[in-house]
Amino acid sequence: MPGMVLFGRRWAIASDDLVFPGVFELLLRVLWWVGILMLYLMHRGKLDCPGGVLLSSYLIVLLVLLAIIIGTVSAIVCVSMKGTICNPGPRKSMSKLLYVRLALFLPEMVWASLGAAWIADGIQCDRTVGNGIIATVVVSWLIIASTVLTILIVFDPLGGKAAPGAPLGPQPLDSRESSQLLSGLRTAATGVWETRVRLLCCCIGRDDHTRVAFSSTAELFSTYFSDTDLVPSDIAAGLALLHQQQDHARSPPEPTEVVTHSPGPFQEADLDAELENCHHYMQFAAAAYGWPLYIYRNPFTGLCRVGGDCCRRRTADYDLVGGDQLNCHFSSILQTTGLQHRDFIHISFHDKVYELPFLVALDHRKESVVVAIRGTMSLQDILTDLSAESEPLDIECEAQDCWAHKGISQAARYVYRRLVNDGILSQAFSIAPEYRLVVVGHSLGAGAAALLALMLKSPYPQVRCYAFSPPRGLLSKSLYEYSKTFIVSLVLGKDVIPRLSVTNLEDLKRRILRVIAHCNKPKYKILLRGCWYELFGGSPEDLPTELDGGDLTQPLLGEHSLLVHGSPAYSFSSESPLESPTKYPPLYPPGRIIHLEEEGTSGSCSCSPAARYTMRWAHESEFSRILIGPKMLTDHMPDILMRVLDHVVSDRAACISCPAQGGSSVDHA
Repeated sequence: MPGMVLFGRRWAIASDDLVFPGVFELLLRVLWWVGILMLYLMHRGKLDCPGGVLLSSYLIVLLVLLAIIIGTVSAIVCVSMKGTICNPGPRKSMSKLLYVRLALFLPEMVWASLGAAWIADGIQCDRTVGNGIIATVVVSWLIIASTVLTILIVFDPLGGKAAPGAPLGPQPLDSRESSQLLSGLRTAATGVWETRVRLLCCCIGRDDHTRVAFSSTAELFSTYFSDTDLVPSDIAAGLALLHQQQDHARSPPEPTEVVTHSPGPFQEADLDAELENCHHYMQFAAAAYGWPLYIYRNPFTGLCRVGGDCCRRRTADYDLVGGDQLNCHFSSILQTTGLQHRDFIHISFHDKVYELPFLVALDHRKESVVVAIRGTMSLQDILTDLSAESEPLDIECEAQDCWAHKGISQAARYVYRRLVNDGILSQAFSIAPEYRLVVVGHSLGAGAAALLALMLKSPYPQVRCYAFSPPRGLLSKSLYEYSKTFIVSLVLGKDVIPRLSVTNLEDLKRRILRVIAHCNKPKYKILLRGCWYELFGGSPEDLPTELDGGDLTQPLLGEHSLLVHGSPAYSFSSESPLESPTKYPPLYPPGRIIHLEEEGTSGSCSCSPAARYTMRWAHESEFSRILIGPKMLTDHMPDILMRVLDHVVSDRAACISCPAQGGSSVDHA
């Protein structure tokens, strides 16, 4: 629901968010009250010491004060449990209760201060009583400090602008007035988000690229969040409901553009060959992460294997530049790829905004010059990811309307300049002129690798690219079609990154608004059930919503109450096509896509009963919606992807060698 309005401003907390913190405080206060009562009853005969009358009065008043606070907090919890997310009517008394609760902090602070002063004066009484008073004073100040911290967290810098005229439903505002209001809110929101980003990234330098990235990130966040009146718990509840709704539907609706016919023998053979290439080149994409990923994958032996090289003095036998712990990185790269020192042409761990680490190596097994670009591992990389505007990509190709993700495009241009202008590729091909060029990367590195391959296509027509878990919001439609001839992307399961784009985020926001607007349960029950469902599973049949697993044809009034009046999203209809802001046109993933999906049952190969994954060529439209689930993040991790590739390749080899069923043992779907 919209954030509460207290003291004339909006706060980033709703009236139904106080159940869990209220129960926690209630439990603490009750235990505290019982403890003080027992302390007073058991030791009141020992309070005849100097100052004992003051301590006795202190405990009695504290018991009364705690009883009043417990009653108030109980009322807050009971009221917060009422209603639903979009039906705050039963909670209309919440603001008055909160004013009372906040007013009670004044006598509590005074009494805690008096208790601290009396203890500081060194009152000579029973030691147990003295320790009890000290504990009481400490707990009082801890609760006061936690309350102040909570107020700072839920403080909304834009609350003063939004609260006075925040409409909770359709209002007859003039369109010009609405647009001016929305424009003012968005401008203010951009400034607030830029300040937040600068504070979070305070350790990063202040060069031109960084300043541009700060502005781009702030613009993205303000564009996405400024037209809704949601608090963080609303989003959490919406995601929990969407996950259950998604599982209730069993499977997402089939995209209309997906080719449903079975793959022919040539496609299957091509799929096998490309999967083997992916399995091989994923080692280089993982090696680009350096020693952190290697030690994470080998927690018991990794440090021992690379630790000795970390302490050695740097030699001039290879071109290793930028960053710290360079010898540690190089040692882990050798361990991951299995190559020799002489096989590496250039390794860079220079890391800035729009400038990614990369390596260039000679792969004699595949007779290729491999360029591997690192994925996201630093704040600078995150800023590159979040610079999500589109900008034209100047390349020589037949495609029209060549647009790409701005941050990733800038990073690809940086690597291109290093490879071409610094002569790194020329040096590599002077050693192995008959080799072909292969560009690889994972995550952010996959997006940069795909754009780099597009840039290198003209001077190196035989270039190939393997993009592992690339972001969806990367290329314009024409570039996506053009890239199919030389780029292969690999996606695992429900990985969120290949489904992540501004367009898909807008779709996710609308789905969240729709599902919470039609929810018939209070928020605390949704969150409790959602946590239980994520941890222990269960049946999604009793989904706490009126949607019954399907989409609605018309939004309810409650859905509009969560939108800022006058925003583009306010007047949408569910049948209208999804439109992106002009700065963020629809973008697509690169190349042909191999999708690895986990099976619900064991594989069909009798000689490999543990097979759990299927592989198939997938259409980009299958990734046009973000799927919610516990594996949406873990499926993106490079170590998980390497493990699954090892599993799938070994299982397919076992199935092919199985005399009974041969190569038809794996379902290509």
